[in-house]
Amino acid sequence: MLVLGIETSCDETAVAVVEDGRTVRSNLISSQVDVHRRYGGVVPELASRAHLEVLNPLLEEALFQAGVRFADLDGVAVTSGPGLVGALLVGVAAAKSVALATGAPLIGVNHLEGHIYANFLEHGDPNPPYVCLLVSGGHTMLVHMPEEHRYVVLGQTLDDAAGEAFDKVARFMGLGFPGGPLIDELARKGDPNAIRFPRAMADSGDLDFSLSGLKTAVIRYVRKERAEGREPPAEDLAASFQEAVVDVQVQKTVQAARETDVKSILLGGGVVANSRLRERILPAAEAEGMEAARLARGERSSLDLSADPGLALGSAA
Repeated sequence: MLVLGIETSCDETAVAVVEDGRTVRSNLISSQVDVHRRYGGVVPELASRAHLEVLNPLLEEALFQAGVRFADLDGVAVTSGPGLVGALLVGVAAAKSVALATGAPLIGVNHLEGHIYANFLEHGDPNPPYVCLLVSGGHTMLVHMPEEHRYVVLGQTLDDAAGEAFDKVARFMGLGFPGGPLIDELARKGDPNAIRFPRAMADSGDLDFSLSGLKTAVIRYVRKERAEGREPPAEDLAASFQEAVVDVQVQKTVQAARETDVKSILLGGGVVANSRLRERILPAAEAEGMEAARLARGERSSLDLSADPGLALGSAA
C-alpha cells in the first residue's frame, strides 16, 4: 500500500511516500526558517504563500524519489488540523486535487496524531497503552493512549507552548529564530544550575503546564542583573531556562505514566529534538521501570474535507 502524505500545518512544507505504513520511500521538507527569521516568528500569510510556491515541485520530486507515479497511489493523507488555517488549506487543496485526479482515497489527519504515530516508524507496531508527551511550537500536552486511535488528554499548557516559550526567550536574548535549537546549542556550554528559575505548576498535583511565568522570570532576572551592573552569561541563562522547562516536563510525564499504570512513554513534536529533554527523560523512565507510533482500517475523508486550525486530538478529520 502506497500512501502520499502532505503536511503544511505551519512553516514547513513536507511531502512523503510511505509503503505499508512503515517504509518511507521518500521524505522531502522545505523549511521556511529564512522567510520568517527576520520577523522573529512565523508570519501566517507568508507561510501560506511559501507553501504555494514549493508544494507542486515537492510532490513531483517525492514521487520521483519513491519511484512511483500518481496512478500507483493507494491513498492520499493530509494534515487537516490543527495549525494555521491558511497554511492548512494549501495542503488540503493539493491533496483533494490528487485524490480527485487519481481516484485514491483521501484521508484527513490530525497532526498531533501524526506526532504520536511517528514513533512507530522506528519502533514497530503500536502496542498500547502509552502516555505521550507532545511538545511543539503550538502544543504542550500529556496524552493517554489506552488503545489505538483513542486519546485522553491528561493535561496541557494553560498559556504558552514549550516551543513558543523557547522562541520568546531566544528573541529576548537576541539569539534569533527558531529559538529551540539556538537555546539548546548555547545551553550545552552553560550550567543548568546557575540560576534557579521557577518550576511553574511542578507541585500543582495535576498534569497541566504553565510557561508564560517562566518566560517573564527570565526577562525580570536579566533586567535586574543589568540594572545592578552585571551581564548574566548567556550560556548559563539558556541552560537554566531550559532546565526549568525540562524539569517539569519530565516530572509530569513520569507522574502521568504512574497514574495511568503505563509502562511505555512516547515523545512527539518538534521540541522532542531538544537534547536535554531526551537526555533526562530516558533515565527517568528507566528508574520507574518504563520504556522511553488510518488508511488500513478503512477510514476515508470526503472531498468536502476542510482545514480546522483548532482540530482536537481524536476528532474525525
